[in-house]
Amino acid sequence: ACPDALGLATPTAVAVGTGLGAKHNILIKDAPTLEQVSKIQAVVMDKTGTLTEGKPTLTDIISVREFPISNFQFQMETRLSDEQKVLWFMAAAEKGSSHPLSNAVVESAEKEKLVLSKVEGFKNLAGHGVEAEVSGKHILVGTVKLMGDRNIDIEPIQKDVNRLLSAGKTIMLLAIEGKIAGVAAALDPIKPTAKIAVIRMKELGLEVAMITGDNKKTAEAIGKQLGIDRIFSEVLPQDKSSYVNKLQKEGKFVAMVGDGVNDAPALAQADIGIAIGAG
Repeated sequence: ACPDALGLATPTAVAVGTGLGAKHNILIKDAPTLEQVSKIQAVVMDKTGTLTEGKPTLTDIISVREFPISNFQFQMETRLSDEQKVLWFMAAAEKGSSHPLSNAVVESAEKEKLVLSKVEGFKNLAGHGVEAEVSGKHILVGTVKLMGDRNIDIEPIQKDVNRLLSAGKTIMLLAIEGKIAGVAAALDPIKPTAKIAVIRMKELGLEVAMITGDNKKTAEAIGKQLGIDRIFSEVLPQDKSSYVNKLQKEGKFVAMVGDGVNDAPALAQADIGIAIGAG
C-alpha cells in the first residue's frame, strides 16, 4: 500500500532500460522521452539511408537518339559509345556534389575509366539536381521537375523514364544546351530488415508513412515492396517537417525516423525524433 515502492521502482526501471538500450547502441536522451514513446500513433520513415541502404548504384544509361550526342568530340584514345558520352557529361557535372546519387554516377564513370574534364559555374540545386558548364556546354542533370521548370521537353525519352520509374529506380536526366540528351537510373537496395520493421510497427497498431524526394512512381513502387500505403513523394529536404506537422494536425502523436542532416528539422518537429546511422 506504500507509494514509495513506485517512487523507487520507476526510476530504477528507466535507468536499467536506458542502460540496456545503450548496450544495443540505442541512445535515449532522457526519461521523459522514453515515457513518450508509448504514446506514438504514427511513424514517418525517411526513405534514403533509413529504409534503403543509402548506397545507390547505376543500373541504366540511355541516350536520346534524336539528340546528336555522338557528334561531340572527346580528347580520349578510345572511341566512346553514346551511353558513355551521357555518363561522361553527367559525371563531370556531378563531381562537385556529395549526394549519394552523384557519387553513384562518378563511381560508374571511374569504373569505365573516363577522364573527366574541368567544370565551371557549378551549382548544386538542392532537391532538384546540378547545373554546370562542361567543355563549354551548359549542362543540367536532375529530376523531371527540374527539366519542366527549365522548359526542357523530355518527350523523346518519356517511355524510358516511365519504365525506369515503375521499376522503383531513381532517375537523373541530362540536358545539354537546353535539349534532353539522356537519362541514367540508379537503384538503392532496400535494407533486409526494413520490411520486418514495417510489419512489426503495423502489428503494434501504428500508422507507417514514408517520405522521400523521389518521383511519385518510384516512391509508390518502393512503398508497395515494403507494405507502406501512405507515401509523401517529391518532398524537398526543407519541406519534410511540414509533412510531419500535417500528421500532427490530424491529431496523431508522431515519431520521425531519419538518418541525415537534412532530416533534422523534421526530427525536431516530430513528437519523438529517432535519428539513425549518421543522423
